[in-house]
Amino acid sequence: MSPRLTTLPNGLRVVSETMPQVKTVSVGVWVDAGARDETPEINGVAHMLEHMAFKGTERRNARAIAEEIEAVGGHLNAFTSREQTAYYARVMQNDMPLALDMLADILQHSTFDPEEMEREREVIIQEIGQAEDTPDDIIFDHLQEQAYPGQALGRPILGSIERVENMRREDLQGFLDRHYHAPNLVVAAAGAVEHDALVDLAASHFGNLPTTPRRANDAASYAGGEAREERDLEQAHVAFALPALPFNDPDFYAMQVYATVLGGGMSSRLFQEVREKRGLAYSVYAYPTSYRDTGLLTIYAGTGGEKLPELMPVLADEMEKLCHHIDADETMRARNQLKVGLVMSLESSGARLEQLGRQMLVYGRMLDIDEILAAVEQVDEAALRRVAERIMRSAKPALAALGPISRLEAYDRFAARFG
Repeated sequence: MSPRLTTLPNGLRVVSETMPQVKTVSVGVWVDAGARDETPEINGVAHMLEHMAFKGTERRNARAIAEEIEAVGGHLNAFTSREQTAYYARVMQNDMPLALDMLADILQHSTFDPEEMEREREVIIQEIGQAEDTPDDIIFDHLQEQAYPGQALGRPILGSIERVENMRREDLQGFLDRHYHAPNLVVAAAGAVEHDALVDLAASHFGNLPTTPRRANDAASYAGGEAREERDLEQAHVAFALPALPFNDPDFYAMQVYATVLGGGMSSRLFQEVREKRGLAYSVYAYPTSYRDTGLLTIYAGTGGEKLPELMPVLADEMEKLCHHIDADETMRARNQLKVGLVMSLESSGARLEQLGRQMLVYGRMLDIDEILAAVEQVDEAALRRVAERIMRSAKPALAALGPISRLEAYDRFAARFG
């Protein structure tokens, strides 16, 4: 069935899609605020707020929150990104009222108990430490900082240990009070859901939220540059990025196909040339990231330090080749990869829920699956060459490297291959 949308008088949007073949429902609240909405002093507050929402309300303590949802066999979780925060649950159809009641409770009546906050502070510090100890994870934070230095978009979602140690209850409450307003929220559900019942529940639980819309973020300003860290590791981890396209760019879907051709699977240019033909890396891939007003095209490779002198020119060379020639067969393969992957993912109510929430925040409307598939199908070789040129000639790259990287070529020499 087609998705349905209702906007409540306070500006809260309620969207649902019924999936007749399933007996469970995935329901969530998507918030149009994330790490990009933080000031430097409270970097990490959106993520800490997401954690603390589950640590007790005026009606439920942390244990009760966990026990109530698991007593009905349900699942409750959340995540924070740079531009959004999401809280969601998956339950049986008859338990949707409980799930929405719990989501409303944790988002509007959390107490941010000082003792719970101290415990969770330590948990998040351990999470930051774990990320720092995971080279193929933390390298992307270093890369983001080089792409957008001195900006909220370039700061880590988790924040720093120092910022987390100094986070106050007032910081959490202040962020919530500024951003968790009705026009900035989407209540979404997918699966065994009846839209009118969802609307009634949303109105009952979220009808008193403030009606002030979100303030626009400062425009992102890409810079580029490098971050290198020599570590005693078995592998060198290298990632670089170039400016790419925001969500609303006409070439958005062409960029998705381009990234797939370049490094999106085993038949991609990078996998075939770097791993299969030359044996230069075990892991190599490319992927696009889009934001409201900007984007990045990122390439990552994990390899032995002795391979770096040969590897880096090959990565740049494969991007250069895509500016000049793409054949119809690889375009078709990439289009089909994207289309089938999308269709398969939407057989899950959880994936469909995420699509609904994200699309409403990004586009202000729901995109029909056939509309997306048609847009992907229209991408041809000319569009891919155009996107390749836009990305390859855009600017100097942001570069991050970690591990045994003494043989990595100078940044200026690598950057000269772009722009």
